[in-house]
Amino acid sequence: MGLKGFVEGGIASIIAGASTHPLDLIKVRMQLQGESNPALVQAYRPTVTALNTPNGYMSLHIAPPPRVGLISIGTQILKSEGATALFSGVSATILRQTLYSTTRMGLYEILKQKWSDHSDSDTAKLPIMKKIVAGLIAGSVGAAVGNPADVAMVRMQADGRLPIEQRRNYKSVVDAISQMSKQEGIASLWRGSALTVNRAMIVTASQLATYDQVKEMILEKGLMSDGIGTHVTASFAAGFVASVASNPIDVIKTRVMNMKLEAGGVAPYSGALDCAMKTVRTEGVMALYKGFIPTISRQGPFTVVLFVTLEQVRKLFKDL
Repeated sequence: MGLKGFVEGGIASIIAGASTHPLDLIKVRMQLQGESNPALVQAYRPTVTALNTPNGYMSLHIAPPPRVGLISIGTQILKSEGATALFSGVSATILRQTLYSTTRMGLYEILKQKWSDHSDSDTAKLPIMKKIVAGLIAGSVGAAVGNPADVAMVRMQADGRLPIEQRRNYKSVVDAISQMSKQEGIASLWRGSALTVNRAMIVTASQLATYDQVKEMILEKGLMSDGIGTHVTASFAAGFVASVASNPIDVIKTRVMNMKLEAGGVAPYSGALDCAMKTVRTEGVMALYKGFIPTISRQGPFTVVLFVTLEQVRKLFKDL
């Protein structure tokens, strides 16, 4: 397997990431909804209604900004920012998939191969716990490698929601990484890295292990042959499990990576735990599942494209 596993996983991941990028962007925007952000006060003014009461006094009713969903946010982006805005940060997505997913997919296959009694990884039947451990290790290494691109991607995707004068306006992922390094220091490229690593461990373990396990079960029980139908079914199962497991940490990761530090100012969050506590305290526990619909709407297609493409690439590279 060796290097070939990294190349196969990288090709499949880049195709899957680029094709589902708009859904990922909408997910990020939804995860930032409700966040206390002074910059947004001017952009989204609450509705104030004056009501006359029977005793002659006037009361004011302040309506909070409306919470909008997947389609509403997509439509809003198209109207206010244009169709190209749906691909804001796509260069960062491609770099992230090149660094993060190539590493995790290749390393997962190597670990599977090493821990299997079979010489052919396609026929290896590892216990589910070994698959999960392989996913945890592969995800953590991949996330550490890809964190700078992840930070850049989140910022580029979130930029359009800020008032024009406060946008970062990164030209590309290279420009984003360069500006962050100069203005905030090299360490800023690994902001939220603990969250990225934790999320990647959860996603990789749940996604790859679930795919392998469901695919094996389908083939063993003879429900379907080893073809597109099996790959799509196993992919959907893997995408759903990964979405449920990773969404809370993904919300916190997005908010920590996106926070803007003013010179001499106080950071909105001191860390991941502080962000989680403030989010739950001000918005409720279910705030940790903000963006779940676009998460699963993106994770489902992403996982299907990822594994279906991976299986086809493996066939092409089988004799190499």
